[in-house]
Parts: sequence; structure tokens; C-alpha cells
Amino acid sequence: MEKRKAQVPLVCHGHSRPIVDLSYSPITPDGFFLVSASKDGKPMLRNGETGDWIGTFDGHKGAVWAACLDTPAMRCATASADFSARVWDALTGDELYSFEHKHIVRTCAFSESTTHLLTGGAEKVLRIFDLARPDAPPTLLESKPETPIRAAVWHHSDQTILSSSNDIGGVRVWDVRTKSVVRTLDTKSSCTSVEVSRDGRYITTADGNTVKFWDANHFGLVKSYSMPRPVESASLFPSRGKFIAGGDDMWVRLFDFDTGDEIECNKGHHGPVHCVRFSPGGESYASGSEDGTIRIWKTVNGNDEAEVGGVAEGAAANQIKVRVNEVARKVQGFHIAQEDGAHS
Repeated sequence: MEKRKAQVPLVCHGHSRPIVDLSYSPITPDGFFLVSASKDGKPMLRNGETGDWIGTFDGHKGAVWAACLDTPAMRCATASADFSARVWDALTGDELYSFEHKHIVRTCAFSESTTHLLTGGAEKVLRIFDLARPDAPPTLLESKPETPIRAAVWHHSDQTILSSSNDIGGVRVWDVRTKSVVRTLDTKSSCTSVEVSRDGRYITTADGNTVKFWDANHFGLVKSYSMPRPVESASLFPSRGKFIAGGDDMWVRLFDFDTGDEIECNKGHHGPVHCVRFSPGGESYASGSEDGTIRIWKTVNGNDEAEVGGVAEGAAANQIKVRVNEVARKVQGFHIAQEDGAHS
């Protein structure tokens, strides 16, 4: 496949230390949004299309390792080295809940129903908090051997959880009802990235130099590709045809899903790439790096079009374009003071 010419991304400044996690919201009536986690302890909310800074959630006393938005993008959750996971009002920036842990919290995820929050980290146990009863003790999921949790995500309408560890290879598949591991997806190295596709059909994992794609219903291996360099994060295009990967060589690569051929190699970061994610419509993708910047890249150039869930990307982009007054209404009352250089 012929490679495309190098593109110039949108560059989002504001973080003072490495960016370690990125998460997009689904498409909402006000567009879609991007939240970033950084070792500077200042998770930031942005317009997902333009990268414009909206606000900073201020309160953590340590590095923030993960951040995510719920389905309507009304709440944000963050996981931190200060031994806490917090839930924020994404409209005002107010802290709603703080869930104390016994060690560093490495990952967090809202359930599909948005009623529960999943956390995991150095404590070597998964916790599920009921957001309708925030003072109630969390449900604990424990297994042998006990290992620090690197990533954890929900699947199958909140009935299944996928988790990976810092210390061992494989992705554990948990049955929430029985609180037990029912199977393991085998990987040679520790899995640093686990993503469930937006249609729920595929699981994307990154371990060592390998990106793997799994059938999310039967958990069989669909594709496995060896990458040119170690990969820390990977993400699948919403309609499957492409995927992206980033790692220690500071480059963000776009690949063909069916062949594994490299379509594009995007250069610009000045440090290892820790996280990559496609936007919910697939018209762009974001990368976060050790250099403290987020870069937003176009999936297609010029007048090119590619199918996104049956809708051409050009049409999808027009449908979800966020007007300035819509964004203003979304964040009206967001009171966190803007810091110097905290916008793109």
C-alpha cells in the first residue's frame, strides 16, 4: 500500500509532564470530548475535534495515571498515584467523589451503564464502586497470582471485565457475577494497552513488539502483527479497516488491519508515545507523549473518504462538528482557573 505524505497535526500544549493516558467520549449532542492524564497531576478536558482546552480538574496530589469520561460526557473519572480515584462533574469541574485506595491507582473505567466505576493498580485487586451508593464498600475482584493492575476495561454490557498486569503477560477475562477469572488471552509480554472496540466486536491489545486483535465474543485470536519497535498503545479504527500504534520510537504509525502494512508514519513527538486513541467517529486520532504534548492527526487527507460505520468520514465530520456556542454551553460554569499555557 502506498504511503501518504507526512501530515501536520494539531498540537495541544498545557501539560508540564508526560501524558500517560487519553480517552475520548462518545459523540454527544454537544460534540465529543477528550480527557488526558499526566504525571503533572492535572487532568485536562478538551474539545475532541479541535483540541481546544476546556478545563483542568484540580485536586490530585500526585501523578494521574488514567482518565476517562462517562457515556454522556457529564462526568470524568481519574486514577492517581496519591492513592485515590476521583469522579468529577465534567460541566463545572467540581469533585463529586473521592475513593481512597491503599496504593497507587493505575486505571479507571466507567461501566457502560455509567452506574459503576472500576479501578485497579498497585494494590493488586480490582474494585467496583457503586456510584449510586458512593459510601458503600466496593466490590473486590481478587485472583492468584496477585499482580499489579496495569489496565482494566468493561465489556459485554458490564458483565465482563478485562484486565492486564505490569508483571505478567496475558489479559484476564473476569465474570463480574462470579468475581472470578474465566479465561486468559495469552500474550508473551506484559500487556500495556487493552481496548474494546466501540461496536463491542474486537479487543485490541499491545504487548512488547506485538499488536493483537481478538474476537470479543468468543475470545479467539483474529490478527497478530509484529511491530518495528516496542509498542505501548494501540487503537482500532471504528469500522476495523485500520489501526494505530505508538511506542518508544516517538512515532505514531497507521496500519492496514487486513494486511498489517504500514500506511503512514507520523513524526513530531520528542519522546516515547505512551497512548494513542481514535476519535469516536474515526476521522482523527490522538497521541500522548513523554514530551507533554497531545497531537491530533487526521485519519484521511484532503477530500479522501473512508467508511466509518457506514458513514463517509467527510459526512461524519460535518455531522459532529462542534459550534463555538455549543462548547460554551457545555462548559458553562467550569470554574477551574486557567493556568499559564494551559490551552492549545
